[in-house]
Amino acid sequence: MLDQFPTVSPQPKFSAAALSAHRRGARPRVSILVSDLSSKGAGRWGGAVRPFLLAQALQRMGYPVEIVGFSADCEGPAPAPPSQVNQPAADIPLKTIPLDRGAIGPQAVGDLFRQLSGDIIYAYKLKPSSFGLALLHRLRHHRPVMLDIDDWELSWHGGDDYRYRPNPRQLGRDLLKSEGALRHPDHPLYLRWLERWVARADRVTTHNGFLQRRFGGVVIPNGKDTELFNPDRYDPDASRAAYGLSGYRVLMFPGAPRPYKGVEDVLMAMDVLDQPDLKLVIVGGSPYDDYDRTLRDRWPQHIIHLGKQPYADMPRVIAAAHVVVVPQRHTPAAQAQFPLKLTDGMAMAKPILATRVGDIPSILGNTGYLAEPDSPEDLASQIETIFADFSKAECLGQKARARCCEFFSIDAMAAHLHDLLACL
Repeated sequence: MLDQFPTVSPQPKFSAAALSAHRRGARPRVSILVSDLSSKGAGRWGGAVRPFLLAQALQRMGYPVEIVGFSADCEGPAPAPPSQVNQPAADIPLKTIPLDRGAIGPQAVGDLFRQLSGDIIYAYKLKPSSFGLALLHRLRHHRPVMLDIDDWELSWHGGDDYRYRPNPRQLGRDLLKSEGALRHPDHPLYLRWLERWVARADRVTTHNGFLQRRFGGVVIPNGKDTELFNPDRYDPDASRAAYGLSGYRVLMFPGAPRPYKGVEDVLMAMDVLDQPDLKLVIVGGSPYDDYDRTLRDRWPQHIIHLGKQPYADMPRVIAAAHVVVVPQRHTPAAQAQFPLKLTDGMAMAKPILATRVGDIPSILGNTGYLAEPDSPEDLASQIETIFADFSKAECLGQKARARCCEFFSIDAMAAHLHDLLACL
């Protein structure tokens, strides 16, 4: 399935440490460099987010691995709370560099470089605060740099239409004031510039076709721990009772709502259907704003909000769903994503209702239900179709799990990463 995506990156030069490890027959150590390990960044879901998935996959293939990055909400290096991660993620060495007032200054960069012990530096996200620093580190230490791109960062700022055109006075403020916009390392102007440096990486990985077409590299889909997310270990009726959902037909959105994720379209579809026993259960909340509260205030009759749950409890939560919904809207941000909630539902053998956006149709592969994006009417029709023959929907859910185990498990992710590193 993935062999059609060859790497386009140049051959790297090994560091002395990497060559020594190679000659001993040992796996090289990998440092995953993350720009934001705070509760608003990669730390918000613990073992569920991409850098932790990459680390778990590398560990399964015998690579020593660590995650190193900045955090604005911790006192110093400390592991993520065990309650927020699953057991494999809890075993990953995590080194956090505290930031003074949230700013990445020279001292923080120096601390980061001293913590990077890997023979290979694997930068997570196409940002100056991760990939840019990895390239800077390579100038002195000559360690191969890999880059993982899991978002089109510029899409949050208008994408290809973004322009920075200040007048001289504004430029001076942005450059010279302590809170000036250009003092932030991940300003969109710098994001645009950095896109031209992708070819400087020794290897590039991403997780979907949109990003692969834009930046090249190798597609490594997000892997799911299909042993943790195993429906045979959970009783749906018991889960519904435990979370106060008995008596409802549960549409579940296991993630943080954002406008581009299309939750409003599902709620408008529920307005069309007007069936009181049909509920949308939202698991999680936005770490950035009150968008989820806005949804609850507008549609209190449809929403049950469970709030953020520990990652290790998520399989039990998802077991309570009748249908997992992934209603992405047709936006550049959505096209550039691999929704983790999609494989949450697939692994748990749940019927999936999603939209035809990005790689979602190819990930599902005819094992779920698809609606047109930005179409509450089509979503309503698909919901009716699912519950009109729910036995068929459950059979599709079983096929979705089999597909997830074959193509989108941590083991599948590990095998593809090993093939890639073996070519270094």
